Amino acid sequence: MATPAATPAASRREQILGVAAQLFARHGFHGVSIADLGAAVGVSGPALYRHFPGKEALLAELLVGISEHLLNGGRERAARTSDPQELLAALVEFHADFAQREPELIVVQDRDLANLPGPDRRKVRQLQRTYVEVWVDALRRAHPGLAVDAARTAAHGTFGLLNSTPHAGRTPEAAALLRRMAMAALRDLHS
Repeated sequence: MATPAATPAASRREQILGVAAQLFARHGFHGVSIADLGAAVGVSGPALYRHFPGKEALLAELLVGISEHLLNGGRERAARTSDPQELLAALVEFHADFAQREPELIVVQDRDLANLPGPDRRKVRQLQRTYVEVWVDALRRAHPGLAVDAARTAAHGTFGLLNSTPHAGRTPEAAALLRRMAMAALRDLHS
């Protein structure tokens, strides 16, 4: 259990991460300075170093963190859902919820992954590949005989569709449409 003294630091850290995601999405990693980040959260730029050793560490925590979240969420759904069609629906819902809630992270991932230091970039890529394999397994269970490469293509296509949220709009109607489109495409796979 967190001590009361740890709670404000943890919430300040989360606030910094949230603001960084918004600023990086809007201006790009190189378009945001430590001073900009500090001003946006109401502290001096150098005060941010109490929470993160630098801007690269902040970017790494954002991108590694969301990759871990997606992998853990995918694995949880796969572990608790035995019906293949229900699992696909659960995975689509989970990923769509992420895309609706965190569109800034999608933009940051697309634009700024290359700005991560090598070890962090490799970690993000490994987490992402493992998340794709959760989907590949689910797709092959739902569509026996589906080739691995076809399942990977379907998974990536679904991510592309659902990750279009920052561009398609964040309305409930747009989100529902993207979910329906993803499910329709995944139901109609042929081996």
